[in-house]
Order: sequence, then C-alpha cells, then structure tokens
Amino acid sequence: MRWVAVAVVGVALILAGIAMLVLPGPGWLAIFAGLAVLAAEFTWAAKLLGRMNSVALRLWHMVLGWFGRRPAPQPEPEPEPDAADPDATGPSATTGRDTTP
Repeated sequence: MRWVAVAVVGVALILAGIAMLVLPGPGWLAIFAGLAVLAAEFTWAAKLLGRMNSVALRLWHMVLGWFGRRPAPQPEPEPEPDAADPDATGPSATTGRDTTP
C-alpha cells in the first residue's frame, strides 16, 4: 500500500513540474523532487535520478569552466608623459633620468 502512495505523490509532483515548465513556478525542482520521491520505492527511478544528477553535475562544471576561466579584466595602463613635452616632469621616457629642472 505504501508504494501506491509514493507513486501517486511522485507522479503528481512530476506532472506539476512539467506544467510549471511553461507556467510560472520551479518546474525542474518539482520534477527532481517527484523523481526523488519515486526513487524511495522504485529502483528504476533511483537509477534515473542518479543519471540525471551526473548529467546536471557535468553541465554545472562545464558552465563553471566557461565563466570561471575567463581572464579578469586588466586595468588600462596609465599614459606616460610625453617626452617631447617640456612641461612634463619625472623620468624621461628615453633615458630614464629625471628631467625636472
């Protein structure tokens, strides 16, 4: 008798999740929850849930790889003072010596 209750609740959650894929609501979460309820009683559901978990984990790692391996934006280098500018102070760009009068 327990398996009937588990089957009814699990299938109801899965059907509600499928409906929520096009309606507002956490569709995938309800589908996974329904499958988890079914997995408590049925081995085929446990195997399917395990496969879905591994695929979701692989997909998650792939997404993290896309966003996690991007180089950080580099700050723009400050422009050096023009060596030909007589008002420029500091080390000369060509000699490295201080050109302050």
